[in-house]
Amino acid sequence: MAGTGGKGTDGRQARWDRHNLVRRRHILDAALDVLEEVGPGVEVKVQEVAVAAGLSPTVVYRHFDDRADLDGAVRERIVEQIRDEVQPVVSLDGTPLDIVKRIIAAYVGWAAAHPALHRFAEQEPPNGGGSHMEAAIAQIAQQIEDLFSMAVQVLGVRLDDDDRQSLDPLVFGMVGAVFTAVRRWMGRAVREPAAPAFVERLSEAIFHQIAGLAATRGVVLERDVPLEVLLADAFDEPAPGGTPAMSTDDEGEQ
Repeated sequence: MAGTGGKGTDGRQARWDRHNLVRRRHILDAALDVLEEVGPGVEVKVQEVAVAAGLSPTVVYRHFDDRADLDGAVRERIVEQIRDEVQPVVSLDGTPLDIVKRIIAAYVGWAAAHPALHRFAEQEPPNGGGSHMEAAIAQIAQQIEDLFSMAVQVLGVRLDDDDRQSLDPLVFGMVGAVFTAVRRWMGRAVREPAAPAFVERLSEAIFHQIAGLAATRGVVLERDVPLEVLLADAFDEPAPGGTPAMSTDDEGEQ
């Protein structure tokens, strides 16, 4: 009987934990709704979040230690949305420029659609320790670094130890530059140029950085040539249409 009672207690605790998780998520979603309703830079009171969630402030604070804890959880929820938007499009499909543009367009599109959430997420927490946006940059940069490493491997690019050790800070720097550029663009009183044109210019800037680094390692990337053509060339297979897509400095040295 004692064992049965223990299992019953465990079951009730599990149901209570699930209930708390659902309610916590409900409060966070309500906070996001309020932030989007009031607009960028407008302070939101806990009372407003509680009303939007259909709860009292007392109940809200049962799920968060204090206002800083609530704000931190809200920022984590926003960063989760950014990751969910960007991570699925990080792949080697398309041309090198397509790959860059697809990733940047996903982030810019989300930021333009959710300016209040973007502004809130990028704010530094009062207790220091770095913003949640910095954590998002690190996570997305890691995924892109993995993508770069895969591309380097399949294209047969030769990297020395210093190249490999530099890859992480270089990728982090490029991803951080995109976030910084978007933050500056989002902060304009009139958001110009329009998002498609901004994505185009920013994508070109990042692509040329990547192409420049590749060129110093003996690889010439053609911006509008599909990656499968680059891979076919790397493996000395006939490229579709016979168009050379990727060349190395070793070509012609027989």
